[in-house]
Amino acid sequence: MEQERAEPAWAPIIRDASGAFVLDAERIAARFGWSSAEWLEMQRRGLVTSRVERGEGEDLGRWRLSVHCGNRRWFAIVSDDGTVIEEKFNFLPSPPRRVLRPS
Repeated sequence: MEQERAEPAWAPIIRDASGAFVLDAERIAARFGWSSAEWLEMQRRGLVTSRVERGEGEDLGRWRLSVHCGNRRWFAIVSDDGTVIEEKFNFLPSPPRRVLRPS
């Protein structure tokens, strides 16, 4: 079953009046394979983290946006105007389990 996306993958990511990138809930939820309601619930529960990094040197004028939820990560490289240059989604490996041994 294919999920419908609110915006085409190539649609730019908008910026607010302060210059911060704003990710549409439907757009990012679709990347994670969830509905926007599920996505908003994950945010409400504090399970979503995000990071914005500004490019320097030869990457000046580019930004890396990353969003993590559990073992899932979406990231995109975007230009100053929000044009998506590269976009990836992946599952991160779980950290090794610590085995507690009796002393």
